[in-house]
Amino acid sequence: MSLIDLHTHSTASDGSDCPARLVDAARAAGLAAIALTDHDTTAGLNEAEAAGRDSGITVIRGCELSTVVENDTLRMHLLGLWLPRDTGDLQARLQDLRVKRDARNDRIVALLRECGLDISMEDVRGQARGESVCRPHIAAALLAKGYVKTPAEAFRLYLGRQGRAYVPKEVMKDEDAVRMLAGLGATVCLAHPMLDKPPPDKLEALVARLIPQGLSAIEIWHSEHSAEDTRAALDLARRFGLGLSGGSDYHGLNKPGIRPGVGRGNLRVGTDVLENLVRLRRKRGLPVYNN
Repeated sequence: MSLIDLHTHSTASDGSDCPARLVDAARAAGLAAIALTDHDTTAGLNEAEAAGRDSGITVIRGCELSTVVENDTLRMHLLGLWLPRDTGDLQARLQDLRVKRDARNDRIVALLRECGLDISMEDVRGQARGESVCRPHIAAALLAKGYVKTPAEAFRLYLGRQGRAYVPKEVMKDEDAVRMLAGLGATVCLAHPMLDKPPPDKLEALVARLIPQGLSAIEIWHSEHSAEDTRAALDLARRFGLGLSGGSDYHGLNKPGIRPGVGRGNLRVGTDVLENLVRLRRKRGLPVYNN
């Protein structure tokens, strides 16, 4: 069975491969299709589609949005798959999120300096090489300066939720994000739902609340889902009659050990998953865009 990967990232957000190189990596891995789902941006989609046409790989236009559950501290991520080329109001909202991310980066660097680390935004931008600046680039700058030995250590000591320079990300409310993506005709997928180990009753209530807003699928297979997590996510999707999705969450060098279509361990997502999502879209009268 041919394999696919419906969750990948490029240099348009926090991956280390440019969109074309990402598609090349997918081709080298023998994949039939990938979705490019960069954080808060669609900037890499045209390049990825062009590379897909050249290499014979189906490229699905997508993005990933971080969301906050209303009146709660729980953060969940959403994938919008099969985004149209004209995304209307979404672009204005994404631009607002990017402005807030830049302000967050400035604050993180300021906190690092308060910790006694000689680091500047120029150091960080040098690691981003002109692309969108994200926390992995700050981690790379800390590594280059010798303050940490690995990017993982940078997140553990400084950039992660328990780190000394952590700054929460300003994100959309979950219902607003689902409605916006669904309004564009995207397949709205709850990404890696088990990643932060939410209480089962809270996760179930979240899914039940988001379905009327347009949630239509759950990411079952993910690099950081254990076998137990996969079973729990699959049971949740089946109980609510939602589509099934999966992907590696590939970030290139910024998440070592994850390969397109493989992820960590024995992650495998077959073309039957894509075919079922396509059938679900057509049943709902939604178009299926091909690069």
